Amino acid sequence: MTVPDAAQAAGALDAHRPMLLGLAYRLLGSRHDAEDVLQEAFLRWLAVDRATVAEPRRYLSRVVTRLALDRLRVLRAARETYVGPWLPEPVPTAPSPFGPLESAELRDSLSTALLHLLERLTPPERAVYVLHTAFELPYAEIAGILDRSVDDCRQLHHRAAARIGGDRRRFTAGRAEQERLLDAFLAAARDGDLAALTGLVASDAIAWTDGGGRVKAARNPVTGADRVVRFVAGLYGPGRRFTVRRLELNGQPAALMVRPDASRYALTLAAADGRITAFHVVGNPDKLRWTG
Repeated sequence: MTVPDAAQAAGALDAHRPMLLGLAYRLLGSRHDAEDVLQEAFLRWLAVDRATVAEPRRYLSRVVTRLALDRLRVLRAARETYVGPWLPEPVPTAPSPFGPLESAELRDSLSTALLHLLERLTPPERAVYVLHTAFELPYAEIAGILDRSVDDCRQLHHRAAARIGGDRRRFTAGRAEQERLLDAFLAAARDGDLAALTGLVASDAIAWTDGGGRVKAARNPVTGADRVVRFVAGLYGPGRRFTVRRLELNGQPAALMVRPDASRYALTLAAADGRITAFHVVGNPDKLRWTG
C-alpha cells in the first residue's frame, strides 16, 4: 500500500472516529479498550478493498461492533475476578471525544450508572441495546451488523430493556437536578452535616467504590441511606484533606477528589425524584488516566 492510500484510509476512518469510539466505549465501558478496538479496526480497514465499500460508516460500525463484542467476552471473564466492584472507566466529555452529545439520550447512554447496568447483559443484548437506544439504528440495520434476524434483534432488545428497566428508573434526574444534588452533597460532606446528607440520599441508596485493589475502597456495595451517609461522610467529611475539581465525566456533572498524596477519586451521582440513589466512586489509578 502506498503512503497516499494509507493516508486516505486514515482520513476515512478519522471522519467517523468520534462515533466509532463512542460505540466501542459504550460496549466495553473502557476507553483504553475502545481505543485498542479502533486501532484493530483501522488495520482491517487498510486491508479491505475500499472501492467495494459503498458506505464506510456502516462498514466500520459493523467491524467495530464485532471486534468490541469479541473483546467484551474476554473482559467479562477478567471482571469476574476483579477486586471489589467494577465500574466503567470515567471519561471527560467537555469536550467529548465521542462527538457532540446533543440529546439527553446520547448523554444518558454514556452515564456511569447506565454503563454499570449494562454489565448485566449478554454481549449480544448489550450490542442491540446500544445500537438501537443510543444510535437509533433500526433493527434491520442492526441485524446486518450482528448477522442475526430482525426478529432476533428485536427480542434481544426487549430482553435487555426488561433486565435493566427497574434499576434504570433509579437515575432519571436531568442535568440541572444532578448539578444541584452534587453541589449540595459536596457542601454537606465538607461541613460534616449528617442531617443535610441524610436529606439528600434516597432510602435505598447504594454506594459503589472501585479501587481495583490499588487504593482503599469498599469491597462490596454499601446499601441503605444510613450506611451510605456514614460511609460517604467518612470518605469526604471534615478532617479529610481533598482538593475538589469539578468537571464533566460521561456526560454528567462530576467531581475529582485529589488527596495530598496525589491519589484521586472520581465521583458521579445517580438521582431520581430529588434524591441521590447511587454514588459511583472510581479510585483505581489505571482508570483515571483520562482525567488529567
